[in-house]
Amino acid sequence: MNKLIAIFVSSLWIGGAFAQSDWPQKPITLVVPLSPGGSTDITARLIAQKLKAQLGQNVVVDNKPGAGGNIGAQFVVNAPSDGYTLLMATSTLATNMSLFKNLTFSLQKDLVPVSQIALIPNVLMVSPEMPAKDLNEFIKLAQQKELFYGSAGNGTSQHLSGALFNSMIKGKMTHVPYKGGAPANADLLAGQIQLVFSPLVEVLPFIDSDKLRPLGVTTKTRSSRIPNVPAIDEVLPGYEVVLWNGILAPAKTPEVIINKLAAAIKKVINDPEVQKTFAEQGSKGVGSTPAEFRDLIAVEIPKWARLVQISGAKVE
Repeated sequence: MNKLIAIFVSSLWIGGAFAQSDWPQKPITLVVPLSPGGSTDITARLIAQKLKAQLGQNVVVDNKPGAGGNIGAQFVVNAPSDGYTLLMATSTLATNMSLFKNLTFSLQKDLVPVSQIALIPNVLMVSPEMPAKDLNEFIKLAQQKELFYGSAGNGTSQHLSGALFNSMIKGKMTHVPYKGGAPANADLLAGQIQLVFSPLVEVLPFIDSDKLRPLGVTTKTRSSRIPNVPAIDEVLPGYEVVLWNGILAPAKTPEVIINKLAAAIKKVINDPEVQKTFAEQGSKGVGSTPAEFRDLIAVEIPKWARLVQISGAKVE
């Protein structure tokens, strides 16, 4: 009897291992925890399209916005750990670990990193009518006069970028939260506010048409998309706010599936068309290993917690 049980258990293990190695056998859902049409959604759809060729199965994007990305993340946390439901995460979820006090999931315990997709800079944008023509002049102005900066909402990267900047220059900047980046940019264009720290990809049309003036990017180095615009760190040493996105899976997803998916993503990121798209957006493709992405998240959670503390951001 014991021998029969052992054979049965062994057959179950072999069958399960074969199913994992033969993954995927059906379409995959990539959950985007934000609304359609934004930069994260656009990137997710590009990656999904390219992954189809690598994996031999459709990758379907499913938008589940709400609560700063927490609703979509919770959906993936609750999904089976079989590699067929994935999350297109952003740095916002690292922020949420300290911004939301009653979260029902942990970014590190309930999700497993697969691969980082890209790094995205924010850029300090002002109206062309702004008297300050460069970053040094702007800092002096912000130290002398109250200026209003818009964001996509309390605790967003735009808010935290501005709060860190203001704290470092000891300025007089006041935060004005909006329900999304688009209305904040609209009010900047209309002269209702004086500046916005916005993801570069979202304001490139305004830069290219000279409707808004970029003064500095939030990454340590300049963006190849706007190489004449300095990194804020060049004028304000130590300043850095980097956005990222990447793919995660439910905890306990088999390692063989995680590694196969990570390898496919790496090939997608190295695709010339994808590289060209990222360059046009001012982003930088990454395609990291699961371990590298895990290490990044471990650093990012306390970093964003510090920025939340500096900003005093609260969500109801």
